[in-house]
Parts: sequence; structure tokens; C-alpha cells
Amino acid sequence: MAVAAMGACGPANAQEAQRYDINLPAETLGAAMRDLAVLSHTNIVSAAQNTDGKTIPGLAGRFTVGEALDRLLAPNGLKADASDGGYIVSRSADGAQGAPDIVVTGSRIAGVPVPATVISISRAVMEERGYTDLGAVVRDIPQSFAGGQNPGLGTNVPAIKGVDVGGGSSIDLRGLGSDATLTLLDGHRVAYTGSRQSVDVSAIPIGIVDHIDIVPDGASALYGSDAVAGVANVVLRQDMKGLETTARVGSSTDGGYVQQQYGAAAGDRWKDGGFIVAYDYGSSSTVWGRQRSYARDLVPNLSLMPELWHHSIAFNGHQALTDNLTLTTNAYYNIRREETTYPAQVGTVLGTSNLKTRDQVFGVAPTLKLKLGQDWHVNLAGTIGKERVDLISYQCGNGACASANGGSDYRNLARSIELNGDGKLIDLPGGPLKLAIGAGYRNVSFTRWGGTASTTNTQHSQDSTYAFGELAIPVVGPSQDVPFIKSLNVSAAVRYERYPGIGNVATPKLGLIYAPDDDLDIKASWGKSFRAPTLYEQYQPRSAYLYNATTFGAVGAPANATALYMTGGSPALKPERANTWSAGMTLHPRAVPGARLEVSYFNIHYRDRIVTPITIASQALSNPIYQSQITPAPDAAAQAAAIASATFYQNFSSYPYVTSGVVAIIDNATVNAGHQWVQGVDILAEYGFDAGPRDHVNLSLDTVYIQSKQQVSTSQPILPLAGTIFNPPNWRGQANLTWKHGDATVNVSGHYTGSIIDNRAITPVRLSSRATLDLTARYALHRLFSKLETAALTFSVQNIFNTKPPVISISSIAQPPYDSTNYSPIGRMVSVGVTTKW
Repeated sequence: MAVAAMGACGPANAQEAQRYDINLPAETLGAAMRDLAVLSHTNIVSAAQNTDGKTIPGLAGRFTVGEALDRLLAPNGLKADASDGGYIVSRSADGAQGAPDIVVTGSRIAGVPVPATVISISRAVMEERGYTDLGAVVRDIPQSFAGGQNPGLGTNVPAIKGVDVGGGSSIDLRGLGSDATLTLLDGHRVAYTGSRQSVDVSAIPIGIVDHIDIVPDGASALYGSDAVAGVANVVLRQDMKGLETTARVGSSTDGGYVQQQYGAAAGDRWKDGGFIVAYDYGSSSTVWGRQRSYARDLVPNLSLMPELWHHSIAFNGHQALTDNLTLTTNAYYNIRREETTYPAQVGTVLGTSNLKTRDQVFGVAPTLKLKLGQDWHVNLAGTIGKERVDLISYQCGNGACASANGGSDYRNLARSIELNGDGKLIDLPGGPLKLAIGAGYRNVSFTRWGGTASTTNTQHSQDSTYAFGELAIPVVGPSQDVPFIKSLNVSAAVRYERYPGIGNVATPKLGLIYAPDDDLDIKASWGKSFRAPTLYEQYQPRSAYLYNATTFGAVGAPANATALYMTGGSPALKPERANTWSAGMTLHPRAVPGARLEVSYFNIHYRDRIVTPITIASQALSNPIYQSQITPAPDAAAQAAAIASATFYQNFSSYPYVTSGVVAIIDNATVNAGHQWVQGVDILAEYGFDAGPRDHVNLSLDTVYIQSKQQVSTSQPILPLAGTIFNPPNWRGQANLTWKHGDATVNVSGHYTGSIIDNRAITPVRLSSRATLDLTARYALHRLFSKLETAALTFSVQNIFNTKPPVISISSIAQPPYDSTNYSPIGRMVSVGVTTKW
């Protein structure tokens, strides 16, 4: 018998009441059990044959000993039974068949280490920090930019940086765009949302979420298109037993944003299966410009944060069909309504323009999992997802509102099927050589419906087929006792993808993890990534607009001068491509249990970027860098050809259209033109320690420094992106202090956003850095009556000191006077909540 460690203390049920901050590196299962036993002072006993040849990909989070053992043992067909003073590990009668695999984000091989930074936020941490939806979680992650698709983004944000169509929340790693971050649900692709190629993570009830993993490293070789900046995976709870309910109410102390949220999760588990289903309802009221000191004199009638409400439900379950075959299924549905109000001229008076949206999305992903012997798993997975955003606009003025127009909508459909497998090929001296292979088919379609006979109508679909392979090679293992090398693991992957009508793409990836001893891991990865053009970018109807020439910075033109402004997509777009690499080290010293420091450098060279070549439209006719997109003094034939090439024309100028009044044609349709360079450093640190018999303290830090620049075309200069308005700041960070005393938990979170430069004017303006502080206190009451196990009361204050966003200049009363991609108008938010377990 192998005795894993022994600090011997009280019985196992005493350990169950205690949670520990656990950071286990990728190592053998036996070593992981020993580390867990030392950390928790718990006896863990197992027969050696149970753990021989088995490894873990690492484990990070706050768990009881029993929870940690479940995560380590279940994928290997093992279980841990509580015994006097500890646990005894044995083979599970049904664990090998019915238990779910460990989900490894960043690899297609179960149980192997990932040669890149992995940011993992568990459900327990979300509760401690007072998060109530995944949108809030991802917006606080320093590596994720709050542009992309997020609620409250203003009309002055360039469309390529962010939009709000339907109120969803997306992940935008490194500020490369939400369409350059691949977001998965339990490893499956889901339907895109709205007009952009993004995924709404807030559509998933937080009650069904186990944790979210984010790997900010190029991963197209593993997952295909979109994973240029990285991949995020929302991992669901596999099942539960009993019922949990939540209720929360809160409000901004400056007025507006009255928020309500109610949810429930229920489930059951049995010998060879289990399930969980979760429901969530939430609503929040409008934040008006007149309710904020920095906006009341500029945009009093603008809704800085729209009114929102949603209903969402999700299901996850697994059932063993035979000793070796398991069916798992997850599904979700969300409906969200949003209403945004903009000041507008209605006739001769100042009124409002109102936009109502209704976003509905659903998805289902069944998977058959076949276990072949002890070493191989084969999966047949299918997915289907569908999303639709309906938009209705109307105007109000003189105390009356006009009838809503006929409405329009965006529709997205995604379907896929994949056959994959992973397992051991042979045993090498350093450990098992493992392989993952797979192939699949995917179809996405996009519809833009503007009404019967509308010139904006478009409907297209795109197929793709692919195959991939990944190898995990243990060059040196801990058992070999090689000097200065505890372990050396190499990984290699390649994926081939075919897009009819666009092209074929092969993307390789190499990774290395070198551990000179038990305290240090050195990681490096290199790969190529790509992003196929979205159907919106390809087939967005080409439009022509007539504006006053002064709108585009025309100087010296006649007072009645106008300009034709052309926008739209291009079917000839080709994939964007990128080279990505990263290198870093992780320090987890045995001399300081619970401590971990990770520092990683990343570098991305993005080419053939799909861009709108004129990045600042107000300078189109004044800045010489845009000359290649301008046709000056066009004759009548050139104007007629431009208008004829468009499917939509509208006059937004103050004058009727006459050919002699047009001084320029401005072409800002999407093209493959850009180069983008991104580099920086991620710093993640964590330290957890016992401060007394009933006290545990955890400190964590997540900071990113980023530099990025872009050259839209060879005729334009290389310009900075990070650190400028509507882009990520150079520095962004989050620090947390969590103190747990018995049943009470207090969390203090600090958030820092570095200064940015408003470069829209000839003379740039520096906007000051900003720091905010949040406080969440939680107290659990046990066994109030027989049916109620616990009732946890939560009190939370976000932005304690009510720090305001820095004010920027605006050119319209429909624009928020701050950078809405980097700052929120909510201000100080006070809330109370209760979570019960039955």
C-alpha cells in the first residue's frame, strides 16, 4: 500500500468543513495526492496500482479535500471513501464509465499539462467576489477587453472595436476583437450572437457553471478559426444533488441601475448518471445621463446603460448506457430584452430615438463517449445552436411616440459534428506517449433581415471541414531521476481546415514544459492561428451615405459641400492569419505551501486584418494618411457608379444631392489590409495560508501589461492601439484579498485601469488612470430547519468610493462623454442577496 501523506488530524468530515486554496501542478496522480495530503493534513491511502502511470493536468481553486479528490480521481475510475481520520482510495464501480472526463482547456488530450497561461475562476471564487453573471466575471479579467459585444457601449465607439446589439456579453482577449477569441461551452462551439462573431457568455445561468478557463494564447491548431487571441471555455457542473436558490437586489447610489436577480439550480445523481438544471431571471433599470454628474449637462436624456431583463435556463446531464458507453448532453436557452434611448431631433423639437431589441438563443450538444480499455476514449459530438436578435425602433417628441417601424433582425445558425479520440500510444521512459486525433464538419449561416424588399437583406452560409492531431511527448519523467530535470514534456499539434470559396488553412503549434525541480515550471509555445472572415464582413450590404463634407474634416470647402461615404462588406475577403508565441515560468515553492507566481510574455503578429481602412472618420478628408481611400472632386459618372454599386443610399447632409456639390467619395468598405502587433506580460500570483484555527487568508493578483500597434495599409503609418481611447490600456490589473473565518467570508477586490490617450483630436489628451475598490461579505447559516441545509447571506458594495470615469469630448448628444469600452457609468453599487441549499 502507498500511503500518500499523513499529517493526521481529525476525522474526514471535519476536513469536509474546511476549504483549501489548492494549486497543484501537472504531475503524476500519486504526487498530487501526496501534495493534497500535506496541504490539508489529511491521511489519504491508496494501493500503488491505482495510481501507476496516471497523471493530472493540474488543479487550481478552493476546494474541500473531498471535492479535490473527486476531481483528481473520477476521470481515472477511482473514488475516495471517508475513513476515520482520512480517505481510502479504491476503484469505483461506476466511475470509469459514468464519471465525466477532466476538461482540459488548451489541449485535446485529457490529463496533459498546457504549455501556456491558464486563468481559471471557480464558482466558489465567483461567489466570494460577489459576481452574479458571467458577463461581470469576464469584464473584470484584465486580459479581456470590454469592447466587442457588451451592454452600454456608446455610439462613439468605432464599430470594429465594439457594439451593443441585444445586450449580450462577450470575451475579447488582448483587444483583438471578440471574433478573435473562441468561446466554448463545455468544449463545444455555440451559435454567434448579433452582427459580430461573438458568443454571449451571460446567456448561461451562473448556477450551472463550475468554472471558466481562459487560455490567452493562439489555439487554432487545436480548435480552428477564431482562436487567434486565445480560447475561453465555460465548464458546467456535471450534476448535483438537491436544490439551490438565490435572490439578490441592488441599486446604484447615484440613481438608476436597480437590479434584481433570482435563480434556482436542482439536480440528482445516481450510480451511473446524474444531471443539473439551472434557471435565472434578472433585470436592471436604465442609467440616465441626468443621473451622473459628469453627463447631466452634456447628455441628460441619453441612456448610458440600457434597461435589460432576461430569462435563461440550462441543463447538463450524463448517463452510462453500458459499461463503456456514456451519453452526455448539455443545452441552454436565453431570452433577453433591451431598450436604449438616444436624444434626437424629431421635427422641430428635441425628442428621442428609441431602440428595443429581443435576443433569443438556444443550443444543444449531445456527446457519446466510448471508453476503449483503460487508455482510450472516443467521442462522437454534435452541436446545434440558433440565435435571433429582433430590433424595433421608434421616435418620441412633443409628448407622443410614433408607431414602431416594421422591425429588422439578425439571425445566426451553427451546426457541427465531430469524431475524436485520445489515449495512450506507448509507454516511454518518461511516461505515456499520448495522441488525440479527430475530424469534423461545421456549418454557420447568417441572415440580416430589414423587412420585405429591404436593400439591407442578406442571407449566406459557410461550410468547413477539418482534421486535427495532437501529440503529448513525455521526454523526461520524474521517475527517471535525471539531474536538473524533474520533467520535460513536449507537445505538437496541427489542424487542416477547408473553407470552400475562401481557402484552405493548415495551422501548427508546438509547446514545451520544462521543470528543473519540484518548485519551478518553464513553459513556451509557438503556433500559427487564423480567423475566417465572418459572413457579416463578407456580405454586409454596401451602402452609400451623403454627409456634409465638414463631417469628415473638410477644410476650405464651400459651405454646402457634401461627400459620399461608402461602407459595406466584400465577398473576396480572405482569412486573417497570425503568428503567436509565448514564454514564461511558474514558481510554486514547496517551502511556501499555497504560494504560486506565474510570469509570461506573449507576442502576436496579426496580418491580413479585416479592417475598415479609415479608423477616424472625422479626419477622412483632413488627414493625408487616408488619401488612398479618397476620390477627390469626382465627376458625375464616378458618383453614379458609386451609388449604383451600393444596395442602400441615404442623404444625411443638410442639402439636397447635386453632383456639383460632392467634393469627395470616401471608400471605407472592409478590406484585408491591416497588420497588428501585440506583445506584453501577464503576471499572476496567489498565496493562501492559515491565519488561525478557523481563519484562512488568500491573496491573488492578475496584472497585464500590453503594447499593440497597427498599420492599416502600406500608405499609412504604424499607430499605437493599446493605451489609446477605445482600446485596452497599457496596464490593467485586479487584486483580491479573501479572509475566511469559520462560516464568514470577506473579499476585498481592487481594480486598476491605466491611463489612456484620447487621440481623436489634433492635440491628444491624456485621460487619468482609475482605481476602484469592491467589498463582498458572506455569512453561512447552517440547519435553520430540517429541510434547509444552509442559507448564505451576502452584502456587496462595488466601487466603494464611487470613482467616476474621466470625461471625453463628444460630437453628438447621442454619445456618452466617457470611454464606454473601459469604464462603466454604474458607479457605487450596493446589493444584498441570499443563497440557500435545500
